[in-house]
Amino acid sequence: MRSSGVLMHISSLPSPYGIGTMGAKAREFVDFLVEAGQSYWQVLPICPTSYGDSPYQSFSSFAGNIYFIDLELLCGMGLLTKEQCQSYSWGEDVTKVDYGLLYENRYPLLHKAFERFQKEAPKEFQEFCETQGSWLDDYALFMALKDAHHGAAWSGWETELKLREEKAMQKARKEFADEISFWKTLQYFFYQQWTDLKAYANGKGIKIIGDVPIYVAMDSADVWAQPGQFYLDKELNPIDVAGCPPDAFSDDGQLWGNPLFRWDAMKKDGYRWWIQRMEKTAKLFDVIRIDHFRGFDSYYAIPYGEKTARNGEWRKGPGIRLFRAIEKELGKLDIIAEDLGYLTDSVRKMLAASGYPGMKLLQFAFDSREDGDYLPHNYPTNCVVYAGTHDNDTVLGWMETAPKGCAAFAKEYLKLDKREGLNWGLMRGVWASVGDTAVVTMQDLLGLGSEARMNTPSTLGGNWTWRMEPDAITERLAHKVYQKTALYGRLPKKALEEKGV
Repeated sequence: MRSSGVLMHISSLPSPYGIGTMGAKAREFVDFLVEAGQSYWQVLPICPTSYGDSPYQSFSSFAGNIYFIDLELLCGMGLLTKEQCQSYSWGEDVTKVDYGLLYENRYPLLHKAFERFQKEAPKEFQEFCETQGSWLDDYALFMALKDAHHGAAWSGWETELKLREEKAMQKARKEFADEISFWKTLQYFFYQQWTDLKAYANGKGIKIIGDVPIYVAMDSADVWAQPGQFYLDKELNPIDVAGCPPDAFSDDGQLWGNPLFRWDAMKKDGYRWWIQRMEKTAKLFDVIRIDHFRGFDSYYAIPYGEKTARNGEWRKGPGIRLFRAIEKELGKLDIIAEDLGYLTDSVRKMLAASGYPGMKLLQFAFDSREDGDYLPHNYPTNCVVYAGTHDNDTVLGWMETAPKGCAAFAKEYLKLDKREGLNWGLMRGVWASVGDTAVVTMQDLLGLGSEARMNTPSTLGGNWTWRMEPDAITERLAHKVYQKTALYGRLPKKALEEKGV
């Protein structure tokens, strides 16, 4: 069945406290999606961010981002007061996230909530700690030790902690018991609020599409706790790291720096780490978008210490075996494969064998540097169509900065008209396509320019900061999106029934 949705990260929601959260504004956004006739809300990874504030570089693949914990919900639990929340500075610009201020002010405030919570923690907290213990114990200890080392990466800790020697681990658990409890409590808050938000969305007929980055950060509880799953030397330093080779968009390629998976070891234990990761993710989201899907067929390995991605090489990945193992253990999951970029025949075969829908980007359709088959008349039905994603400029930003020939091609192909609005014309191309699912960004619905771009790949600083203004959503906008959704046959079943269709 044809459907559509909107891409906007939790951090981009309006909030008086510096960043979007899982509270009232998130529910208001769900209500907007319902009124607009949508079926999906797509978010970026909801794990905690590390250096650079990217959700694709996280301290844990399993933990939630504590910045998304709604302070007013904590006030409702009697753990904070509104006066306490307002006593801290959260920044002057309501359209930007100031991560520096968040780091300085959020943790002291959350410590106050923790101190009240631990005086009479409910039994559900202990149950949460037990059920999530497979990752929570390591994560909480990791974060406590990281604080004790003034934020230093685990690779620079004392040898006995770096290598997780048992005596040192036992001593650390005792010494930092309170801080470990603090980090566990924050995860309890996060999971409690996320579960309630997801239930609200699902109850309104909105499914949540969530994102799984292919790689994890080197400075993470994942790598520290299970180094044997990653391509490290005897001193636990990376041997090779992840990235993308040079192409028409980047002369140096992209040097991500993540440690690579030791696929041979993962194969021996039946891909247990990945199965656990997907099992947890499937409980958080209704649909899972797997980032950099082509990396499972073959991946680019760059020698550790290189300054660019020029000197890497392609190596064979696990291929369809990994996804067969996941399906055997967890059943058929609802998955979207992010298959953008340079694709080989073997990648196409892996995608076809999986049955997952791939992705199509309309911006790529008109770019002469892009060799992919992104023009709408070539789309299969089993795909998810975007005008752009978090890694692209907004539609209006792209129209202003794209080579003149590319912009002219888009105008001719889509019959773009300024009276309609260039952003609405590009989105029309997405909605009108034969792809089963169409997703547009909230920035494009609002007609914003490059100032609202979420991320520019291979750059550091100024990314992941965009926030929607508090009064941006209107009934008029919801009605207009509903009309477009109905016109192109993408209304959800419930909306069709209400129309008598």
